[in-house]
Parts: sequence; C-alpha cells; structure tokens
Amino acid sequence: MRTRPRLPETSGQPRFGERPRRPAPPRGAAFWLVALAFAVTMLGTTLPTPLYVLYQHRLGFSTAMTTVIFAAYAVGILTALVLFGRASDAVGRRRTLLPGLACAALSGLLFLGADNLPLLIAGRVLSGLSAGIFTGTATATLVDLADADDKERATLVATAANMGGLGAGPLLSGLLAQLAPMPLRLPFEVHLGMLTLVTVGVWLMPEPVKVTGRLRLSMTRPRVPEEARATFARASIAGFAGFSVLGLFTAVAPSFLGHLLHLHSAALSGSVVCAVFAASAIGQVTLVRPLGPAALPVGCGLLIGGMALLIAGLAAGSLVLLVGAAVTAGLGQGVSFRAGLTAINAEAPSGQRAEIASTYFILLYVAISLPVVGVGVMADVVGLRTAGIGFSVAVSLLASSALMALRRGRRER
Repeated sequence: MRTRPRLPETSGQPRFGERPRRPAPPRGAAFWLVALAFAVTMLGTTLPTPLYVLYQHRLGFSTAMTTVIFAAYAVGILTALVLFGRASDAVGRRRTLLPGLACAALSGLLFLGADNLPLLIAGRVLSGLSAGIFTGTATATLVDLADADDKERATLVATAANMGGLGAGPLLSGLLAQLAPMPLRLPFEVHLGMLTLVTVGVWLMPEPVKVTGRLRLSMTRPRVPEEARATFARASIAGFAGFSVLGLFTAVAPSFLGHLLHLHSAALSGSVVCAVFAASAIGQVTLVRPLGPAALPVGCGLLIGGMALLIAGLAAGSLVLLVGAAVTAGLGQGVSFRAGLTAINAEAPSGQRAEIASTYFILLYVAISLPVVGVGVMADVVGLRTAGIGFSVAVSLLASSALMALRRGRRER
C-alpha cells in the first residue's frame, strides 16, 4: 500500500477529503502508555490462575482438565506467533496492538460468563492470542519509541512489563477472590476496566514505523541454520526446562497448596505464582549481564536446585520449601531463558535472527503447555504428589543434560 505525501497545512483545520488527525501524546508519554498496555495485557493471561480451583469445584472437572484449560493458552500463543509474527511490520505497530487488546477483552468477557468448559477453553485461547500478538509487537514498539541511545533500556522495560504483568495477574485475582465478593467476576471486571483505559492510550499513540502494506497471513516455518544449531540446541534444552516450570506453577500451584498442604487461600496461591514471575524478572534484569558466559550454566543449576526444593516441599508438605522452590526455580528460568536468547542472537546470521528467535519461542510455548498436561494426567492416575515429584525429576534431568551439553561445547571450541 503506497502512502501519499502529506501536504503542508496552512491552518489547524483538516483539508477537504482528509481525515482529521488524532491528538497524539509525545513519544515519551506514548512509550509508557505502551509499556502499561503490555503489562495489563499480560496480567490478564495469568488472572485465572488462583481461580482454577474455584472453577474445578463449581464445574466438577479433574486436575487433568485444569491443565488442559491452562494449555489452551499456548494454542492461542502459537497460532499468533505462526500466523501474525510479521504483521506489525506490514500494517504498523498500533494496528497490531489494538486487535491484541480486543482479544484480551473478549477473553475477559468469556470468563465473566463461563459456566461450562468450552467457554473456559475459548477464553484461554483468546488470552493466548492476545499474548502472542502483543509480546513481540509491544517489545518492538517500545524499542521504536525509545531514543536512539536508549534501546537497551527499552528492552529492559519490555521485560519488566511482560514479567511484571504475568506476576501481577495471579496476585490481583487472588487478593480480590479472597477479600472481595464475586470471586469469579470481580477480577475480570477490574481487568476489563484496565483494558479500556490502556486501549485509549494505544489508540492515541503515534505510529512509530512506516506502514508498508496490507496484512497477509503467512505461516512462519520454524527453522534454524546449521551454523547456529549447536548453540540453539543447548539454549533450547535449558529453555524448555525453565518454561515447563512456569507452566507447572501457573497451572498446578493452587492444587499443590489446596490438596497437599490443605491451604485453601486464593491470595496465597496468587502470591506463590507471583513469586515465580517476580524471581524470573529479577534474574533476567539483574543477573544475566554480570554472570556473562556463566549465566546459562548458573541458570541450569538454579533450576536443578529449585526442583530439589520442590521435591522436598511436596514430600514434606512444607509451604516454606514450596515458596523456596518457586523463587529458586523462577530465578533459574529467568537467567537461563535470557542467557539462551542472548547466545542464540549472537550466533545467528544477522538476516535470520528474527526467524530463529521465533523458532525458539515456539519451542518454549510448547514447553509451557504439554508437560503440565502430562502432570495433570499423571495426577489423576498416581496422585498429585507423585506426579509433581516425577515432573521435578524430569526437569532436573533436562537441566543436567543442558549443563553437560554446555561443557561438551566448551571442550570442542
């Protein structure tokens, strides 16, 4: 689509046939409006976490079905990554962010009326679509809106908005469910109010990139060039282990607390899940750079330590050990994820970085969904405690294999 040159204006009134221009905030203000919209959108994706137990009691489904409902989120994300990964480069950042916000709002509306499993699953799919559309586009938008010498800060703000929103979701809904009436309605009503406000901000923001054409759906095929495959494999093993842990805590932590520790507090469930994401954000922002080349091995070590604490916590029925596992594993996930992505970007050919990063994210979102469904199925067969311990052993083995692969890679250099 060709863009017409703008004619010089002689007055503040639009010319005949021209669309009146929207009032746009300054770029600095637009930057923070997008960051806020990013956080609010991601908040909605984890908002149902402490409420799954309430839905389970109301609708009478199993732990396995709880994990299936959670995993439906990954279906939405993967669909968005595969089909819309390049959309904002063609139609602009603003026109891509707005549909992401619309998906988040539709998800909230479905949860407000959710009285059966299909509505819950549909709400999770739409939530995943919103996250899949928003994550890459909002990060790119923040970088575009930042000053030329401030791109690194924009990336850190994007990380904080992403992980901060993910952590705030279960904390907010847990507190509202614990302290306020209508636990299955009020959290979503509050979130819809937030979405309304940030949608106005995104609607008014200036478009930071040139619109080059119309949206064309094209499937992004996962592909890794041969020269980057060894680094990609090592980073992916660690990333898979870390994102599996995120999936476990987000989907099953309330069940661990309720069924095994007999602690039926939505606020406590939300706080434990929040601790995982907060630790991940701290690991990504504060530890990766100082650790340098040691970041990926340290991240794997923290994941192993977190799983050891989780095994001990499940075996002993200890809240302290469970919280320790959440914080330690969250740190390990954040460090290993960020270090792995940095290593992949360093090894990838410059013209294929986006493609390889997209492949990496597709694998990670498979990791956040499929293993936790396996835990749910195992829980119905052998019990939740045994399933959680078995999962922890599997993650420890994955992280250990990543460590061994890293050592072999260093010897080969």
